[in-house]
Amino acid sequence: MVATKKMTPRERVMNALNGLPVDRTPISNPTNVATVELMDLVDAPFPDACRDPELNARLAATGYTELGFDSIAPYFTIIQESSALGCEMQWEQKDNWPTVRMSNPIWKSVEDIHVPDNFLQHQDNLAIIESIKILKQEFGNEVAIIGKTMGPWTLAYHVFGVETFLLMSIDDPDLTIKCLNKLKEISVLFGQAQIDAGADVLTYPDHATGDLVSGEYYRKFLLDIHQEAVEDLKVPLILHICGYTLDRMDYIAQNKMAAFHFDSRNDPAKAMEIVDGRIQLVGNVNNPVTLYSKGPQEVREEVYKCLDAGIPLIAPECAIPLATKLENLLEIPKAVQDWTDENLSI
Repeated sequence: MVATKKMTPRERVMNALNGLPVDRTPISNPTNVATVELMDLVDAPFPDACRDPELNARLAATGYTELGFDSIAPYFTIIQESSALGCEMQWEQKDNWPTVRMSNPIWKSVEDIHVPDNFLQHQDNLAIIESIKILKQEFGNEVAIIGKTMGPWTLAYHVFGVETFLLMSIDDPDLTIKCLNKLKEISVLFGQAQIDAGADVLTYPDHATGDLVSGEYYRKFLLDIHQEAVEDLKVPLILHICGYTLDRMDYIAQNKMAAFHFDSRNDPAKAMEIVDGRIQLVGNVNNPVTLYSKGPQEVREEVYKCLDAGIPLIAPECAIPLATKLENLLEIPKAVQDWTDENLSI
């Protein structure tokens, strides 16, 4: 259903996440649209823009002010909480992502899991919290502000190491669930701090991808935890999982979150058929090939494919490559508007 009045970007995003009418499909990447070009434009380069709230807000705002997206997402990485927990970091420079050095995990057992006293005051968490406050003050209710809090599966990779944690899930499923139930408290703590700062929506990345685990893993280890997150965090939640996920989308559609941000390795029409209106979908323009190495025409074709399938919110599939050309990102809102005009005239 099409809304009869022109909406603000925030209204557009919030309506779409709640399955309500919109005046056009929103463009809303719930992960990140920062690029090196945008960093240079506003003098807010990585890694400083990940760690300083003023620079963070300045760079995040370009997703709206320069690209014309309907939301702003100031959490550019997936490592802020892990840094605050004590993981060893590799911050890189403006043309590369900061990462957790998982070769030296900080925890070995469920007994080790704890929240440091200064967790929310740590520089890397505080940068996001304070950035959201700045953005809320600057933009008010004009544009949707999307925070991000890592789910327990992602946190487990960082604090235990990927191989160690995946072996635990095979050898001792009960212990794995105990670890996830303790780690989920961290997700809620940081998520609530962002809500209190002014976030309208939270992205909830939890990387139980088909590249590493089966679809049954989602049901067994994460479905209940994700349903609990919806009860604990009183804003729309957008689950994000990279990679192939069609085999777990039926379970994902049962998690009571507002939306699922999905990868280009999943056909949008098939994804819409599986979720069958039980959860909204966000996506899924290809990053490493289309946005990074092709041109506006190819971007437009993928946007149209998503819109023709009925995807409720259009976005790149994940955090975009930092060298992505601005002309490709600018083509996304152009394509959405053209598709809307064409279909309204039919």
